[in-house]
Amino acid sequence: MKTPRLSPQTLRVLEHFIERPTAWRYGYELSRETGLKSGTLYPILMRLAKYSLLETKWVTTEDGVPPRHTYRLTPSGVELVRSTFAQQRATLKVRRAAFSGGRA
Repeated sequence: MKTPRLSPQTLRVLEHFIERPTAWRYGYELSRETGLKSGTLYPILMRLAKYSLLETKWVTTEDGVPPRHTYRLTPSGVELVRSTFAQQRATLKVRRAAFSGGRA
């Protein structure tokens, strides 16, 4: 499966999803947590959904309150995030070992 480019901002968003991978999240909540403005966040969310890494649904809470879009990781999204962060940790460990003269 083809995956989108994982910019630092995209990784920041994914990092917040993996904390609670099955939980539905609102864009506004993610914006507050990540510090990303809506003009950056929502294109990331749409791109992740396009690649089937996020599922989306509309939630209606009460009368008079407009429906809101929610997002959560798909099983493919969880797999991608876990493997991506595992690779990053391994790379960081190798760099630290090289920097410390071979001591990890």
